[in-house]
Amino acid sequence: MIYRNMTATLQRLANAFPVIAITGPRQSGKTTLAKSVFAGKPYVTLEDPAERAFAMEDPKGFLQRFRDGAIFDEAQRWPDLFSYLQGMVDEAPVPGKFIVTGSQQFGLLSGVSQSLAGRVGMTTLLPLSLSEIPGVGEHSISLDHLLLQGCYPALHARNMLHGDWFSSYTATYIERDVRQVIKIQDLSVFQRFVRLCAGRNGQMLNLHALAGETGISHTTARSWLSVLESSYLVHLLPPYYRNFGKRLVKTPKLYFIDQGLACWLLGIRSSELLAIHPLRGAIFESCIVSECLKARYNRGLPADLYFWRDNNGLEADIVFERGRMLQPIEIKSGQTITGDYILSGLKAARFAADEALQPWLIYGGDDSYERGGVSVMSWRDCAQWAEP
Repeated sequence: MIYRNMTATLQRLANAFPVIAITGPRQSGKTTLAKSVFAGKPYVTLEDPAERAFAMEDPKGFLQRFRDGAIFDEAQRWPDLFSYLQGMVDEAPVPGKFIVTGSQQFGLLSGVSQSLAGRVGMTTLLPLSLSEIPGVGEHSISLDHLLLQGCYPALHARNMLHGDWFSSYTATYIERDVRQVIKIQDLSVFQRFVRLCAGRNGQMLNLHALAGETGISHTTARSWLSVLESSYLVHLLPPYYRNFGKRLVKTPKLYFIDQGLACWLLGIRSSELLAIHPLRGAIFESCIVSECLKARYNRGLPADLYFWRDNNGLEADIVFERGRMLQPIEIKSGQTITGDYILSGLKAARFAADEALQPWLIYGGDDSYERGGVSVMSWRDCAQWAEP
């Protein structure tokens, strides 16, 4: 089994909160992680029709089996569970008593916030971090292969073709799940919308243009994008402003959380095609943005990641706060560091003047070192540079 970096965070939260919630995209490994970290607890999935019927018809009888705690998988399938857990943990507030897993877009977060506020430790589990993937640190997996394959655990734990897996994933999870949340009369239109989003990976979000190309209204496009975001399929990276309110209203950049899924939606089926594809740089950039998200979520922290750009062309692909200082990151997919790359890294820090730390330049090569006032870091060294 693949060790997950979130393990220590779950153990820490289990010493402080009576309920631990693990949310995240489908097939990110939530169930496997919960059963591994809390191996002594009974496990029940509310996807099981028999268990769900028992819970709904006789909730007290159902929960009587779990007075000492349990793992409830897909907890949002029985919304009343959260109210019953509130009473049980208030009666006996034992740390780490109950573990609930599920998908945010189907009500896990709303159910938790309404009934278990102050009683639950929230976590978000995304697909594998680079440091969790066998072969990355040992240099036995190439960058283009990783970008094509993506980071979902099943693709690294089993002998599966990524094309077969993503085809099944989009059909059985994305399309099925979306139909449970929003009413879609023509599924082909939604499929086109998702693929157009993949084509805008790493770009500023223009919702009007996206809606127009899809053939839907601006309101519908916003609703569909919200579902993709709450499903942890895409992430909207906001711009950085010292005025916090501006961060909430200015145009974000759109990134797919799993680069393998983005490749599949774009029709990129081989490493040879990816190597010459015009969106390869954007796909690599989304991989690094996702890696930063995973580093923070795995430690139980909020995302708090931004990009920065001014009217004079100065920009930083990622910015985040480290104490009172700002950490700028420039991302380049090339394997060879050039003077232009170093200059880009230095430009990424100029906007913050004395408030910026030494800039990081994350690139597609294998060596990490310092050059010209820039920390040059390999994509393989995620354990070193992804610390918040």
